[in-house]
Amino acid sequence: MPDNDSLHRFLFEHYPIRGHLVHLDAAWLALLEHREYPAVIRDTLGQATAASVLLAATLKFQGHLSLQVQGNGPMHLLLAQCTSNLGVRALARYREEVDSRDLSVLVGEGHVQVTLDNADDKQRYQGIVPLSGGTLAQSLEGYFQNSEQLPTRLWLYADERGASGMLLQRLPTKDDQSSDDVDDAWRRVQLIADTLKTEELRALSDREILRRLFNEDDVRLFEPAPVFFRCTCSSERVAGMLQSLGREEIKSILADQGVVEVRCDFCNRAYEYDSVDVGKLFAESVAPGGGALH
Repeated sequence: MPDNDSLHRFLFEHYPIRGHLVHLDAAWLALLEHREYPAVIRDTLGQATAASVLLAATLKFQGHLSLQVQGNGPMHLLLAQCTSNLGVRALARYREEVDSRDLSVLVGEGHVQVTLDNADDKQRYQGIVPLSGGTLAQSLEGYFQNSEQLPTRLWLYADERGASGMLLQRLPTKDDQSSDDVDDAWRRVQLIADTLKTEELRALSDREILRRLFNEDDVRLFEPAPVFFRCTCSSERVAGMLQSLGREEIKSILADQGVVEVRCDFCNRAYEYDSVDVGKLFAESVAPGGGALH
């Protein structure tokens, strides 16, 4: 049986190579609950969501990681976010449907951007690389090579039922290890991992995947961590956004529509503000008749 809604870390005992396996099931369905995407865009979004968890798992931080793909093609924006405790949310923007699963066709000319917002030190890290190759995995491998200088491979798969992924990463060679031996091991591990079929990544348990691929290696599998859908929208954030637009702009919308509605792009939750709410928002005293006294 597959490991549902979980992230497994694993480590090669005799080589500086580590890996992660992630599966999103109920979390993926919850993410899609209020959104309908064409199959190609949905599956690419699922790959990005799985990738955001794999990337977040390589880092020690408190905050959230954002994986953004942007270009001039039919799908012009893809955004997946993962918190340090593995809560995920994601969305895609597209102008038209397209049948091709080639990322260069789907996104066009563009870039991959990884942003890390660390709540501990209030610092933001951002890395940007051009899109490369026909898959998201290839573009992210280019990101690791150029921005992190860590040789990394990814395998990603998603459909309407779930999203899964595997990451392998070569770490710096230790003083007591032979560089040639590590080079050979890294090449071998990649070749073996390339034999993993998408059906196996989706359906097998992580123990079965590692046994199927690396049964001749001494691999340590750590306890799984849960992955879940989590949207961070809130009344406070929406209020702050409306206040930033200014009183006159919000009152104009209120006059035209009778209510100000803000809908979260991630979870589709609606926040509504009537005249009383708008008055409170801008610290006004609301008159009994519904007018505002400044």
